[in-house]
Amino acid sequence: MKLMNFYNKQMQGELKKAFVVIGIVLLSSCKPEVVLENIISFDTTMPVFSGVKALSSTQVAFDFSVPVTASSVNFDPPVEIDHIEGGQRLIVTVKNPLPEGYPFVADLLVADEKGNTLSVLTPFRARNDRLPAVRINEIRTEYSKPKVEFVELYISSSGNLGALQVITALNGVEKPIYEFPPVEVTRGEYVLLHLRTIEEGCQDELDSNLARSAGTETSPLVRDLWIGGSEERLRKSDGIALVNQDGGILDAVLFSEYTSGDWLKQELLKFSTFLASSEAWIKSDGQIGTILPQDACGSAATTTTRTICRDESVADSNRARDWYVTVTSGATPGLPNRTERYSETAKVVTLQKKSKK
Repeated sequence: MKLMNFYNKQMQGELKKAFVVIGIVLLSSCKPEVVLENIISFDTTMPVFSGVKALSSTQVAFDFSVPVTASSVNFDPPVEIDHIEGGQRLIVTVKNPLPEGYPFVADLLVADEKGNTLSVLTPFRARNDRLPAVRINEIRTEYSKPKVEFVELYISSSGNLGALQVITALNGVEKPIYEFPPVEVTRGEYVLLHLRTIEEGCQDELDSNLARSAGTETSPLVRDLWIGGSEERLRKSDGIALVNQDGGILDAVLFSEYTSGDWLKQELLKFSTFLASSEAWIKSDGQIGTILPQDACGSAATTTTRTICRDESVADSNRARDWYVTVTSGATPGLPNRTERYSETAKVVTLQKKSKK
């Protein structure tokens, strides 16, 4: 028995030597990456989904970290698909144009060249190339029940508002507070976006019936739209921008309750830089450069009845001189702006950071 055990151990040692020799031969005769590919014959790296974009009325692109092919693609509501082109940008072409700005959910199953699969469920909006010329016209930053904050828009040309986004400085440029549903509008309309819903009967007016919505400050002459919930969405020092599906700024306004020094919040600094990058807002002297609180529209005097208003008699210059705070009881949601301006005492309003104890 001892002799047999000794013999087995000898054989195991010889086999180990043989494997070592074979390994050396392989390493000397093959490229290192070929050897590794032979030894490790599987890849567990998953493709990563990075975004979706409607390229046209009939094409939707889905972006991934690596080239992929689609095992299945389904839209909700259902859509008839014409063909699918694989790649790092997977492009789905549908047979009939999608309705402008309409919300869809896409359900995809894709695989990369290694056979790794990924399931994706993502919302998107159909392409809308008929956005009207639109401008921000009046803003209420303060809340006193039942009067809520609002953003009033003036429509300068006919079109469809679908997929137009509203972003604010303090909420962040990546997270819109509102995305417009598909709704046809005509030149000369006022659209009132109410930033809270605290009463019964507050319905979106998406067709020609402008008397559908109830609630404070609604009118059968004005198109009323609502953001659900009762949380605060706008502050006294803040900013608002209207952004299209390509990230372009259609209009913007920046306002501050302090008129000197630097921005006290990083979100305001980031937003002012965002506006400056496309000249959607410029310095008060008309020059290109860093936008400071002194270059914003002053908002220290705003109340529930004193709103921030655009001067409708002048051309848009993308700076603070286009805006003013209206007189007490001068708010006109859904109507032309009052021209009387609130008069403040001639002093600079400055807010200081609280010292840390």
